[in-house]
Amino acid sequence: MRNKLKIIPLGGVGEIGKNMTVIEYGGDILIVDCGLIFPDEEMLGIDVVIPDMTYLEQNADKIRGMCITHGHEDHIGAIPYAMQKFRCPIYGTRFTNALIRHKLDEHHLNDVQVVDVAPKETVKLGCFKVEFIKTGHSIAGAVALAIQTPIGTVIHTGDFKIDLTPIDGEPIDINRFAYYGSKGVLALLSDSTNVEHTGFTQSEREIGKTFDRCFDKAQGRVIVASFASNVYRLQQVADVAIDHARVVCFQGRSMEQIVKIAQELGYMHIPPEKIVRVEHLKNIPPHMVCVMTTGSQGEPMSGLYRMANDTHKLNVGAGDTVIISASAIPGNERGVARVINSLYEKGAEVVYDRMADVHVSGHAFAGELRLMLALTKPKYFIPVHGEARHLKMHADLAKEQGVLPENTFIAKNGAVIELTSKSGVMNGTVPSGSVMVDGLIDVEDVVLKDRKVLSVDGLVAALMLLDAQSGRLLAPVEIYSRGFINMRDNESLINRASELVYEQAKRFESADKGEYAGIKNTVKSKLKSFLYNETGRTPMILPIVIEI
Repeated sequence: MRNKLKIIPLGGVGEIGKNMTVIEYGGDILIVDCGLIFPDEEMLGIDVVIPDMTYLEQNADKIRGMCITHGHEDHIGAIPYAMQKFRCPIYGTRFTNALIRHKLDEHHLNDVQVVDVAPKETVKLGCFKVEFIKTGHSIAGAVALAIQTPIGTVIHTGDFKIDLTPIDGEPIDINRFAYYGSKGVLALLSDSTNVEHTGFTQSEREIGKTFDRCFDKAQGRVIVASFASNVYRLQQVADVAIDHARVVCFQGRSMEQIVKIAQELGYMHIPPEKIVRVEHLKNIPPHMVCVMTTGSQGEPMSGLYRMANDTHKLNVGAGDTVIISASAIPGNERGVARVINSLYEKGAEVVYDRMADVHVSGHAFAGELRLMLALTKPKYFIPVHGEARHLKMHADLAKEQGVLPENTFIAKNGAVIELTSKSGVMNGTVPSGSVMVDGLIDVEDVVLKDRKVLSVDGLVAALMLLDAQSGRLLAPVEIYSRGFINMRDNESLINRASELVYEQAKRFESADKGEYAGIKNTVKSKLKSFLYNETGRTPMILPIVIEI
């Protein structure tokens, strides 16, 4: 078994988000990325969703380190939760690590070893040697990983695009991919997000022209919503704003924090006198103001959402121009549409991706994915970072590029892909899935189901007051409704429900203490059936027995 390399995705395949991959050989484990995904509308009260890390907890003594491709939440967001379960050194580029350290500080995890690595540098982790390769993406410091294992090199692209004229002036290091391709690549794990799009992505520089035109036309304030982590985009907007004699105001906690980090590390350069705080904008004419804010995905607590709904210090109104410089992530379309509609109702001019080139993707189109395959010439191919259709289309693309069909693996989270220098198979699974986090605790599916019931049909509680010695009912049964019916308007129904429970509760008087649980279950079942027959709804039933 020692000559078999295991590649195990714990997240990021069959989905967009919570990326995490395990590379294992013998007694050594390397982790690539550790991300989260934000909850959908069905996950009531859930803060974030992270990968199931049971396998890593069970094999914590084998973990040699965690290598991070870049600093987006879907690649670093679960690190604090992982570090509460097991400890290992974390390796990433300067900007990525600055974001990670900030997260760890927020969780009071100040003793985690975080090591800065520059592109072209190599780190040794157990039997693995990992080279960090400069790539392009919608965040500073993005890298791919060339993982040298005892049986060959595995390349993990991370999220990437091929931008030959990037804002930072440092394009993707194509030469290193070609170098490894010439030496022989055992396996390629590659970003599949934009495989549906033909050709190549636009350069980030291209949208600067669109911003310039928008600022030329704007008569009042210009408000730009973008991903806080896209510091290249923020720098472009700031440059255009300053060229048009405007000051810049950053809004949104995450944006303010990332801009601060980016400036400290030299990734952004904005003259301090051109940056103003929101409370000072009232003294500046609207035509001299540019605001950059979070909320490009319609998030309810974001800056743009609150501006559009009059709950912010800086509310949108007639004469404002709002530029949404992002495309909706799958699942966020409705939220984005609601915000756009609210902005129009306020009288603002709105510019978004369907109207103008105000956003370019950070993920490679099919032409770039073909080029990556041609450069690396992998023996085995594993598409990652995509939903089922993306993985299938990327696998088909790899076959067109010469990868043998039997050497292409469309995996599911938890699948174990075993590779040797001569063969590769999918062999079994490890524990995997999603862990829902609410505050500081993990939430099980049964809790989420209860929340869904409460949100749809509400709660009915039946309070029974018993004599502790005899079990005799000391008072009529009290029925309470929350989110089910209006009790004032349904007195007859409440009274009949109370009488039904009273008849069942009289059994406590002749029962042993050990039989109380069974009686409570009967009360619950009878009341549930009664309410369904009367209303057609099934609220959560909570029988409460108090002994005095």
